[in-house]
Amino acid sequence: MQPCFDPNRTPLVLFLMGPTASGKTDLALELVDRYGGEIVSVDSALVYRGMDIGTAKPERSLLQRYPHHLIDRIEPTESYSAAQFREEAIAAIADILARGRLPLLVGGTMLYFRALEQGLSRLPPADPQLRQEIAAEAEVVGWPQLHQTLAELDPQAALRIHPHDPQRISRALEVIRLSGTSLTALQQQQGEPLPWRLLKIALIPQQRQELHRRISDRFAEMLRRGFVEEVEGLRRRGDLHPQLPAMRAVGYRQIWHYLDGGCDRQQMIADSETATRRLGKRQLTWLRSEEGLRSVDPFLKKSRDLFLNGLGKELI
Repeated sequence: MQPCFDPNRTPLVLFLMGPTASGKTDLALELVDRYGGEIVSVDSALVYRGMDIGTAKPERSLLQRYPHHLIDRIEPTESYSAAQFREEAIAAIADILARGRLPLLVGGTMLYFRALEQGLSRLPPADPQLRQEIAAEAEVVGWPQLHQTLAELDPQAALRIHPHDPQRISRALEVIRLSGTSLTALQQQQGEPLPWRLLKIALIPQQRQELHRRISDRFAEMLRRGFVEEVEGLRRRGDLHPQLPAMRAVGYRQIWHYLDGGCDRQQMIADSETATRRLGKRQLTWLRSEEGLRSVDPFLKKSRDLFLNGLGKELI
């Protein structure tokens, strides 16, 4: 069924949000079949080329049938910001709407969703010399100590940033030193909102054990498909290292550590599943703080069917 969009109404954009392994892709594909939508990926790991198995990137045959925007955008050596995502996502949405189709923004990178919906404040541009100075400080006192410094200057940013995440610690301190204002305060400044109507759907499982089971099953399937071999191939490139944002993605970090001899295979599996469960918990916590969400239990057929059957009325 293809909805008949009213050209006199503000176009609709659908957000499909949820924790990892909650079934976002499967539901998105069903929405494409029913309502003629196109998927825009909202996933900070799917932007990297060559990182396919561990990111649960749809296989090529599926991508040919259901094209995804904002996948395979950059090399794992490169960085991709929320501002860059917002710019490219808005362009993709406008293109989809111009062709009379429904934009489906699908993923679990909640910062990207917020940046897209609310806009971004203007942060000071990177200062290479200041970054070198901060890195030199870290060589002397260590990143955990600089994280403690950040906690004193910007407690909210320190809560969001891991003590062993040098890139984000450095950027937060850089912003403070350049602007005299905390990163949190600058990010809370309202940016330019989207010009479209939003329908925000959150997949929130009521049974946490079922989500954990699916996380374990999915990781086992990734290993069967060659996840370890994928990371081995990335290591052989010679231009990647564990501190890069791409290689700190869940699963990649743990397998790299395993290949370095830092743990045995069983411990790697346990650590990867634990890290994925923690990611899911953080995503759910973020979703519960979002306003205007319509919650759907993806593992409860009645909840899923009610959502699918009622959605068509809102798209007309």
